[in-house]
Amino acid sequence: MRYQGGMTNLPHPDPSTPETNRPLDAGMEGSGDGQELYPEHHRLDRRPRWAALAISGLAGAVTVTLLNEGARRALLHAPRMDVIGERALAGTLDAVGVKPPRGQALYGWTMAADIVSNALYYGLVGLGSREAALARGAGLGLAAGVGAVVLPEPMGLGRQPGARNPRTPLLTTAWYLAGGLAAAATYRRLTRAP
Repeated sequence: MRYQGGMTNLPHPDPSTPETNRPLDAGMEGSGDGQELYPEHHRLDRRPRWAALAISGLAGAVTVTLLNEGARRALLHAPRMDVIGERALAGTLDAVGVKPPRGQALYGWTMAADIVSNALYYGLVGLGSREAALARGAGLGLAAGVGAVVLPEPMGLGRQPGARNPRTPLLTTAWYLAGGLAAAATYRRLTRAP
């Protein structure tokens, strides 16, 4: 190596060499041991998806149950989906030859069955993109609410108490819509990137 005018004559890199053709950011994705250099920017939530679906569905089911149980104690002509549920459970048990429980036992079994079935239903809010979860939750809630209003009588379950008042079907639909939105909000919260 020789010096001219204080500058060092260094050999120029050969452009045909693979090392010189590598992009500047090559190798930035991770280190040799497979670990990310910047995990805080790339790591997504590792929570199992089934857990997010189950928790979201349960949030929707609990929302509907709390609204129904709270309103029926405070409002005149409040929805009484618990009565429809008791009739449905008793009829189902009768159909399979099982004597249905009565009184508080029937009420307790109905509440448990409602929460489980509604949780499974509202868990569908997570079957799709995270961005569309609120729209799916609203659609699921409206579908369940309209079904709860129009289906019991054709299914032989009769009307819920106070159903002739126009406020009762409106509140019924609103409770299920609230459940769908609660499930969607919970799902979005659980699946957001940290």
